[in-house]
Amino acid sequence: MGTAGASTYEIAGERRQLINVAYRLLGSLAESEDAVQEAYARWYALPRSRQEEIVSPGAWLTTVTGRICLDVLGSARARRERYVGAWLPDPLPGHAGWDHGHGTDPADQMVLDESVTMAVLVVMESMTPAERVAFVLHDVFRYPFAEIADILGRTPAACKQLAASARRRVPVARAPVTAAGQAAAVRQVKQAWETKDIAALVDLLDPAAVMTADGGGMVGTVLRPIEGGALIAQYLVAIADKAPGLELLERSVNGVPGLVAQHDGAVTTVASFDVADGRVTRIWAVRNPEKLRPWVRDG
Repeated sequence: MGTAGASTYEIAGERRQLINVAYRLLGSLAESEDAVQEAYARWYALPRSRQEEIVSPGAWLTTVTGRICLDVLGSARARRERYVGAWLPDPLPGHAGWDHGHGTDPADQMVLDESVTMAVLVVMESMTPAERVAFVLHDVFRYPFAEIADILGRTPAACKQLAASARRRVPVARAPVTAAGQAAAVRQVKQAWETKDIAALVDLLDPAAVMTADGGGMVGTVLRPIEGGALIAQYLVAIADKAPGLELLERSVNGVPGLVAQHDGAVTTVASFDVADGRVTRIWAVRNPEKLRPWVRDG
């Protein structure tokens, strides 16, 4: 009896790791949770004798979760083509002050590191499903190619090539922006946005900056990326004009300083930023209410 209890506890303890793997593979908290639940369902459907033969239940669960995510990525392509406007990954809140009673929420299980920044997740969207699995499991979680081969149904050498191909898509590391540097740039954008200072916004934005918004067809937003600092500045001020009383809050978004917009106490937008040489080069604004659910506890 004691072994079974320990085994059940050990199995449950893998959930956090699995959620972290699945979110990096799928970019969606709801889809990640579904994939992990399905992996657990398959584990508990195994005969007891088969469970006892598995040397590492954690590795088994990761392999199964990886295969499920691979299938989801394949079908996600078609779904995202039907999506209204741009599709962006779910924005992740920081964990500060949220340890009371929310431990089962997938957003709370997330380890926030460079691999979950919006900049990296958006790049991963351009990878093939197999490239993404090889890249995430090897480069982020250090899984050996022999295990990844089992998930992808390819040779370890082929998986190594997939990871290398995926790695080439990730932007070449430039001089890293410190958290303080990122926070300072975001704070200046916030102040200029609040005061509707177009000139200041233009100065803070790279001339070639791009802003992408995700409303999912559920709320009004631009359907195509806005290109150019001057156009983005005008758009931001137009938003502020349309929503008097818009409140901007500095918050951690996917582990990096970002902004949350609230109107009448409700979170309406979560914005992520990429900063280079002190100027904002990319803005990703998530407005789809379904993707903002983890943020309703904020503030």
